[in-house]
Amino acid sequence: MNTAKVDVLLGLQWGDEGKGKVVDVLTPNYDVIARFQGGPNAGHTLEFEGQKYVLRSIPSGIFQGGKVNIIGNGVVLAPDLFMDEAMGLEASGHDLHAHLHISKKAHLIMPTHRILDRAYEAAKGKNKVGTTGKGIGPTYTDKISRNGLRVGDILENFEAKYAAHKERHMQMLQAMNWTDFEGFEEVEATWLKGVEYLRQFPIVDSENEINDILRSGKSILCEGAQGTMLDVDFGSYPFVTSSNTVCAGACTGLGIGPNRIGRVFGIMKAYCTRVGAGPFPTELFDETGNTIRAIGHEYGAVTGRERRCGWIDLVQLRYSVMVNGVTELIMMKSDVLDAFPTIKACVAYRLKDGSVTDRFPYEIDDVEPIYKELPGWNTDMTRFTKEEEFPQAFKDYVKFLEEFLETPITIISIGPDRAQTIIREK
Repeated sequence: MNTAKVDVLLGLQWGDEGKGKVVDVLTPNYDVIARFQGGPNAGHTLEFEGQKYVLRSIPSGIFQGGKVNIIGNGVVLAPDLFMDEAMGLEASGHDLHAHLHISKKAHLIMPTHRILDRAYEAAKGKNKVGTTGKGIGPTYTDKISRNGLRVGDILENFEAKYAAHKERHMQMLQAMNWTDFEGFEEVEATWLKGVEYLRQFPIVDSENEINDILRSGKSILCEGAQGTMLDVDFGSYPFVTSSNTVCAGACTGLGIGPNRIGRVFGIMKAYCTRVGAGPFPTELFDETGNTIRAIGHEYGAVTGRERRCGWIDLVQLRYSVMVNGVTELIMMKSDVLDAFPTIKACVAYRLKDGSVTDRFPYEIDDVEPIYKELPGWNTDMTRFTKEEEFPQAFKDYVKFLEEFLETPITIISIGPDRAQTIIREK
């Protein structure tokens, strides 16, 4: 029996951990890269050879040596945004048509899904989630309620299918008394062009393809979007995304049996950020938070929104390691903390009743973080090329994190470029 495994790479915090760069760094070790959930609300940033790229729906392995990249069934795809993204990559010299495969079972984000997204957010008032407005939630809602339009539907009788789904959405919007349809016709025309463009790519039964690849002994890296704390089941609900961002999402989002999961790479920042509304126990509202944001360029790759910044939360991270079965950690943006004289790490929460816990609770709205202080390293690490160059204070910080999280840190990023990556010795 073939024992080939898929490895899974995912974020452990509230997203924006740096997954795109890591996939790009790890891709040379794999034959296939497969994206298993999320939509164009993701923004995976890659920098190399003096160029910067932001990928929203396309897997981050697309730049490496003509390898197959698969958009899995767990992804929701907006044809117009996909077209814009893919044509931009083609213009920069990366032809995707031969190497990018798209699952028939991936659901399509319709123009009316975006209007529904805005309508739902407006209806929530001050309790709004803070979505990106890309129509992700309404698309997954249609999927779960068995009303979705899928990529495979564009291959036959598409116009009638699209019209029926659009009419249903319009009736829903009418029931909500929604009247803002400004620019809809233009958006819809571009979206339909995107559908035609989508037809140029291999549209496949991706679950069969992926398992055939495994049977042939080839290696696959599964790429997640967002982060564990945005998982619809295990995240800080209801301020979450609409899919399973955890490791189990690779099984349902690609059609892989759980016995096929091998290594699980968990990505984290050396501190913590969050975009949009929702609880964030270690958030900093002072000059330290502003400094982290400025040095780390903490602005959304897709939305441009300021990210909320705070110290690393080890209670939350240990929970993420547990629910994902993480086998090794990858720490990003270590260099952002290079000049801080003292580094803080949250090691426990004080709850509303005054009790203290080191376990992630059901609700984190009113928890107070309890910090451990560690000495900073006051060293510019961005030009380092090997682990031996790290200052002792940073080595001590890494060791502390490994012991608390009971998981080895195998890769450390010290800058945005592909070259600014330290692979640690086993």
